[in-house]
Amino acid sequence: MTGNFNTLAVCIFAVVLAITLLITRWAAKRTHSATEFYAAGRGIAGPANGVATAGDYLSASTFLGYAGLMYLYGFDGWVIGLAALLSFLPVLYLLAERMRNAGKFTVADVLAFRLRERPVRVATAINTLLISGIYLVAQLVGAGAVIEALTGISFPLAVMVCGVFMVVYVVFGGMLATTWVQIVKAGMLMIAGVVVAVWVLAKFDFSPAHVFDAAAAHHEDGRSILGPGTYLTSPALVISTGLTIFIGTAGLPHILMRFFTVPDAKAARTSVIYTIAIIATFTVLVTVIGFGARAVLGAGAAEEVGKGGNLAAPLLAAALGGGVGTTGGDIALALFSAAAFATILAVVAGLVIASSGAIAHDLWANVLHRGDESTERRVARVAAVGVGLGAILVTLVVGSGFNVTVLVSMAFVFAASANFPPLLLALTWRRFNTAGALTGIAFGVIASIVMIALSPPVWPGPDSQGSPSSLTFPGLVTIPIGFLGCWLGTMLGKPDEGEHTYDELLVRSELGVGAEAGPATRRGRFDRDREPEPQLVD
Repeated sequence: MTGNFNTLAVCIFAVVLAITLLITRWAAKRTHSATEFYAAGRGIAGPANGVATAGDYLSASTFLGYAGLMYLYGFDGWVIGLAALLSFLPVLYLLAERMRNAGKFTVADVLAFRLRERPVRVATAINTLLISGIYLVAQLVGAGAVIEALTGISFPLAVMVCGVFMVVYVVFGGMLATTWVQIVKAGMLMIAGVVVAVWVLAKFDFSPAHVFDAAAAHHEDGRSILGPGTYLTSPALVISTGLTIFIGTAGLPHILMRFFTVPDAKAARTSVIYTIAIIATFTVLVTVIGFGARAVLGAGAAEEVGKGGNLAAPLLAAALGGGVGTTGGDIALALFSAAAFATILAVVAGLVIASSGAIAHDLWANVLHRGDESTERRVARVAAVGVGLGAILVTLVVGSGFNVTVLVSMAFVFAASANFPPLLLALTWRRFNTAGALTGIAFGVIASIVMIALSPPVWPGPDSQGSPSSLTFPGLVTIPIGFLGCWLGTMLGKPDEGEHTYDELLVRSELGVGAEAGPATRRGRFDRDREPEPQLVD
């Protein structure tokens, strides 16, 4: 990258921002209630929500980080991408439909239905802020790196530009604006991925084998990158990494919130199926792009790609267009990076709305019991501004050196270890109680903090051999500890005597009795896509 001001890139970025602001203005006119702010009025059809969910998940860590890991390490980066694809299976079979029926706006709504509301909401809200905050910083690191490299402006200013716009989307447009920004971004991302992947294949006679061979020839480890061991250096590390991502997705608050936006449970299942199909396609594209970056750029681009590999994909696009500094290269680089920029903008907006929901809905409205619905919406908007400012400050402290996938791994560890166990057990275990939920969250958080502190990216050592733990994704240790905490707290704690019982939650989560319907269901639209609503007989 030249570091000089790039007028073309700035103009393309401005077009992307203009489109997203028009979406926000349109959505703002349709956001007048808490349901519309948090859940887009429950009016997003299943296929559209599936595209938006894929857009939410295909973040900077997927687009920039996975391609960067494949450029740096080869096959091991692909293993992480494969785990991301498979991670929606637990969401499909264990949570999507049950979440839609049992909850209202947030993860805490599901837990609070049958457990003691105040302590559960406080613990879950703190956990949501922790997970979303780490994930948010990862996206802003990616955004800052892309904007800095393209435009020549400083990393801090680039982060602040992205941060301001993500807050605008949430404050004015709520979940409706966030959803449609994600849909537009998913389309841009898929187009960019297809174009670059096909371009790479065309350069190597449309033979993936030739791409892999060329990548190995330009790597210092040779053909070792076509097999495991260059990054995930032990079987335990492979299993732990895959398990963390596989389970962690089902605990990410901004992903789970998406299932409250659809009109019924059938649409929730449809959402996940569309999400899996899109992510499967993109996994193939990122594989070609990641190995193609090594094959085309070679080892000489390692310094420009960066320590974390975050710029491998944009540099590949520029090289295919003729190289940085040429007209074709600059156009390709600007268009590809605009898709990456849109990706980050959409994801950070989803994270901010999840965080503001934890503050305004869980803490302000349901723990402190302050104000009415209109007051809650105002608090949510103020919270969005506060979360955005906090994320910007933390990102500036972290800097651009971290690989965004490593940062996201930390969020996945907390989600898999402290969020998923109590949520799953609340929906499936009759004896589960408030003590079990609180103990499980505490055990999961503490175990995650300890293991992350001891991991190679964080421990103050020169390399992985200088850290007490070799597990960058320590879910193999922390997930069982989270479940152990849930079991131990449940067995030692007293049974709950709440208003709602496990049987009520079971009927509601499985059949949808009592769940709030979306406008499509209420007005009889999408009849072919929804199931008959069960009726209670007096």
